[in-house]
Amino acid sequence: MLFLKSTLGLLPFLCCYASALVVPEQHGKLLPTRTTQPFLHPGMLHTEQDFTRMRSKVSANASPWITSWNILTANSHAASTYSPRPAPTIYRGSDGVHSQNYPQLYNDVAAAYALALRWKISGDTAYADTAVKVFNAWAYNLTLITGSTDADLAAGIYGYEFANAAEIMRSYSGWSAADQTQFKTMMQNVFYSINHDFLIRHNDAKIDHYWANWDLCNIASMLAIGILTDNSTMYQEAITYFKSGGGNGNIDKFIWTEYTVDSQVLGQGQEAGRDQGHATLDFALAGALAQMAYNQGDDLFAYESNKLLAGSEYCAKYNAGSDVPYTTYTNSDVTQTIISNSSRGTIRPEWELLYAHYADLKGLNATYTGKMRDIINAASGGAEGGGGNYGSTSGGYDQLGYGTLTFRLK
Repeated sequence: MLFLKSTLGLLPFLCCYASALVVPEQHGKLLPTRTTQPFLHPGMLHTEQDFTRMRSKVSANASPWITSWNILTANSHAASTYSPRPAPTIYRGSDGVHSQNYPQLYNDVAAAYALALRWKISGDTAYADTAVKVFNAWAYNLTLITGSTDADLAAGIYGYEFANAAEIMRSYSGWSAADQTQFKTMMQNVFYSINHDFLIRHNDAKIDHYWANWDLCNIASMLAIGILTDNSTMYQEAITYFKSGGGNGNIDKFIWTEYTVDSQVLGQGQEAGRDQGHATLDFALAGALAQMAYNQGDDLFAYESNKLLAGSEYCAKYNAGSDVPYTTYTNSDVTQTIISNSSRGTIRPEWELLYAHYADLKGLNATYTGKMRDIINAASGGAEGGGGNYGSTSGGYDQLGYGTLTFRLK
C-alpha cells in the first residue's frame, strides 16, 4: 500500500530567509570564532576514532577495508611523488575568453585527500609532506574562482573536499602554523565568499531555479570551512540553510514528497525527474554534509524522522533497478511528469557512508542503500575508490570516495 505526503508547499515564506543572515566578514583576516562549545578536531568526515578503526582494519588485512586501502595506494593521486599544479585563477564554465582549467584544482584536491589518508593510516610522513606541498601551493596562489555560473559548483564541491583534506592534516607538525593560517584564509576568502554569495543571491535568479546539488555543495563547503576555521557563525549558517533555507538545498525542498511503500518511507528527490546522475549526486553531497555535522554533534541524519534516509532509499531503490512512485515536479523552469531513467545506475562512491550510519550504526532499514553500495563496490574492484578511479572528468571527482575504508563499520 502507498501513502503520499508532500512538504513542498509548507514553507512559502522562506524565499526571503537568506537576506536575514548575519555572517562573518568575507575578506581579510580570519575572524574570531563565536563558539558555544569547541569544535572537535579532526571532526569533518572522519574523527580520530574513525582513523583508529581504519588502522586496525588495514593492519589486520581485513576485508573489505584492505581492498579499499589497496585501491587508494594504487591511485596515482596518492603517490608521494605527486606534483601540484596551482593557478591564481580557476575557470569553470566558459567566460568567452579563458580556457577552463578547473581539472587542475579537482585533481590536486583529490591528491591532498588521498595523501592525507595515506599518512594518517600508515604514519609515513613522505605522504604528509607531499600533501603539505599541495596545500601550500594553492594557499599562496589561488585568489579567484570564476568562469560561468559553474564557478559556484567548483567553489562548493572542491571547497568541502579541500577543507576535509586539510582537517586530516591539521595535526601534522610538518605543516607550519603560518602555512595553515594562510590556507584557512584562502579557503575563507576564495571558497566561502562564493558559497555565501550563492546561497544569498543565487545569481539573482528565481529562488527555485537552481537544482538541489548547487545548494547542497555550497552548504557542505560552508559547513566544512566553518569547522576548519573554528568559526561557529559560518558553521551555523550552513546548518540553518539546510533546515530552513529558501533554495532547493533546504531538506524539505530537496526531499519534497514522501511515500509509504510496504511499510517503508521513501522520499522523492528534487532531481529525480531530471536525471539520475544528478539525483545521486544530491545524496553524495547530503551524506557528506550530514556526516560532518554529526561529528560536531548535530544529527542531520535523524532530522525530520530520518528524512535523508527516506530520500536515499528512494534514489537507491530506483537506481538499483526497482520501481518507485513518482509525483510530477514543477518549478519556475520545468514540469517533469515522469521519473528520468537517464544515467540510471550511475556509479558514484557514496553509499558506504549512508549505509554505515543508518544500517550499521543505528540499525535502521537501509536495504536499497545497501544494494547500491554493493553494486558500486562490485563495479569498482570490490570496494569504493576515489578521485581518479571513476574517469578523468569532473563527475569522477564530485565525491572524495574510499568509503569502504573510511566509513564501513561491519
